Amino acid sequence: MSPKSDLRQTLLTQRKALDPYRWEQQSKRLCQHLRYCSLFRQAQTILVYWSVRREPDLSSLWTLPKTWGLPRCQGQDLVWHRWALGQPLVLGAYGIWAPPSQAPSLSVNLVDLILVPALACDRQGYRLGYGGGFYDRLLATPPWDRIPTLGIVFTANQVDQLPRDPWDRPLGGVCTEEGVQLYGAPRSDA
Repeated sequence: MSPKSDLRQTLLTQRKALDPYRWEQQSKRLCQHLRYCSLFRQAQTILVYWSVRREPDLSSLWTLPKTWGLPRCQGQDLVWHRWALGQPLVLGAYGIWAPPSQAPSLSVNLVDLILVPALACDRQGYRLGYGGGFYDRLLATPPWDRIPTLGIVFTANQVDQLPRDPWDRPLGGVCTEEGVQLYGAPRSDA
């Protein structure tokens, strides 16, 4: 196994073992920091994810007056759909709830912020995902590569440095239950 594969397995096992009450409390604190982050406050259309395997739960944000987008895997790509709390979802690829294919799609030119799930993020903004490359491909493709991004992880999954491949690109910042760190900018007031 590669260093990334070993690390993925370790981090996923640790995160899945997180006590449900602690997971819920840490998710709520993380969402509170997002609410006060200037990138989030200014964004009108935000791409999010449906939490699986004890990823930070962002659902407490979905009642805010924003336009939300959820992904659906289509082949090797992520397709984004406009979504609001209460609208139907279907069990999609990898056991992740996603909008049905006929749900209204979201154009990249409307997106202001992408909240990116991760197994881990390092202090330079690099993320470790599940290994499918969906977000790596998306974020490397113009004009997606110009949209602000925040990695979403718990503090326990923020590390000093992750193993990197040539195609890895740093995110614009990371949000944990302890706050928001924007790279190239001072720590936010969140």
